[in-house]
Amino acid sequence: MMTDRSRALLEEARRLPADERADLAAELLATLDGEPEPDVEAAWAAEIERRARRVLRGESAGEPWESVRDRIKNDLQS
Repeated sequence: MMTDRSRALLEEARRLPADERADLAAELLATLDGEPEPDVEAAWAAEIERRARRVLRGESAGEPWESVRDRIKNDLQS
């Protein structure tokens, strides 16, 4: 149950432009995860670097977002 203070904050947040609301929502959601573990952060950074190098070398062209989105939708509906 939301407190009066929470309701007031929510009403104030609703008056923000959409991009600011999205940023605020992302920041709030991130606080629910707790502190990131250094090993996990390092592993993600290494994976991102590996993937970026593959793209820059022309070894991976990627996939259009629309294709990925459609595949995910189909998988979820199955």
